[in-house]
Amino acid sequence: MRASRLLSLLMLLQNRGRMSATQLAAQLGVTTRTIYRDVEALAAAGVPVYAEPGPTGGYQLLDGYRTRLTGLTADEAESLFLTGLPQPAAELGLGAQVAVAELKLMAALPTPYRDASMRIRQRFHLDTPGWYREPDAVPHLLAVAEALWQDRVIEVRYHRWSPRPGEITRRLDPLGLVLKAGVWYLVAAERGQPRTYRVSSIMRLRPLPEHFTRPSGFELARFWQEHVERYEQADTDEVAVVRLTPNGIKALPGALGPKAARVALGTLEPADANGWQRATIPMESVPHAAATLLRLGADVQVLSPQHLVTHLTDHVHALARLYPA
Repeated sequence: MRASRLLSLLMLLQNRGRMSATQLAAQLGVTTRTIYRDVEALAAAGVPVYAEPGPTGGYQLLDGYRTRLTGLTADEAESLFLTGLPQPAAELGLGAQVAVAELKLMAALPTPYRDASMRIRQRFHLDTPGWYREPDAVPHLLAVAEALWQDRVIEVRYHRWSPRPGEITRRLDPLGLVLKAGVWYLVAAERGQPRTYRVSSIMRLRPLPEHFTRPSGFELARFWQEHVERYEQADTDEVAVVRLTPNGIKALPGALGPKAARVALGTLEPADANGWQRATIPMESVPHAAATLLRLGADVQVLSPQHLVTHLTDHVHALARLYPA
C-alpha cells in the first residue's frame, strides 16, 4: 500500500511540479504527517526531491528528473477504457486524437491487459444525453475550446432568459468547459467573477487578441460542484414560483427529477381553500422549465417569472389553435 502511495506521490510531483504537503495529502487521502514521512522515504531512496520554504513553497523534483516507473497494472489499464468519451471528444475536435491514442495504448499493453481492456469496451458504454433528448447544437464549441487552451479573451453574443430575456454581449475569460447530462457549459470570468454560460446559447463568438492570466487557486471541479449545489438548493435567481394541485405535487418527482423535486417540495406553502399549494422550483432556462412544467398539464400554474408565464401562454395558445374545440 505504501509503495503504491510513494509512486503516486512521485507521479504527482513529476506531472504537476511544486505541490505543498497539504495539497499532496488531499490528493492522496492521507495526513500531512504521512506526506512528510513519505518524502523522507523518497529522498532516502535517491529521488532528488527537495522542499521550497515560504507561503508559496512546497515539494518539487530537481529540474530534469523523470522516473521511468510508469507501468500500468491490469486494473489501471481497464479503468482507462472506462474514461473514454468519444462523442464529447469529437465535439471538441479531438476524436481522431483520442482514437489514435487508444490504438497506441492497445498496442503497448501486454496481451492479458489488452484482452481485459477489450472486454471493458465491449461491456460498458456511456451515453450522456437524457432520454428523448438530442444533444444541444453547439456551433461555437470548438472556438470556445481553442480560446480556452490559449487563455485568450473572447467576446460573445449570448441569449439569456433572466433577469430579462434578450441578447447580451460579454467579454469573457474562459476558464473551463463542463459536460453535464449531455449539455456543454462554459465557465468563464467576467470582470474577475466566474460565471456559467450554456454553450448552445452563444449566438456569436469573436476571439480577441488579448490573453489573460488564470486566477490562482481556481479549481474547475470545485467551482462546478459548488455551482451545482447552489442550483439544486434553489439558491439562485433562476427560480419559478408555481401553484400545484395535490396530483401535481405527487407528479413533481417524475417531472423535475428526484433532487429538484426535493428542493421544490421543501418550499411548499400551506394549501389554499381549493387544495392548491405554492412552491418554488429551480429553473435551468425558460424553454427547459416550460417543457418540464407542461408535463404536469392543468395540475400546475406558473406565477412567476413573467417571461416564463408569457412563454407558456404563447405555447398554450399555439396548441389551442391546433386543436380547436
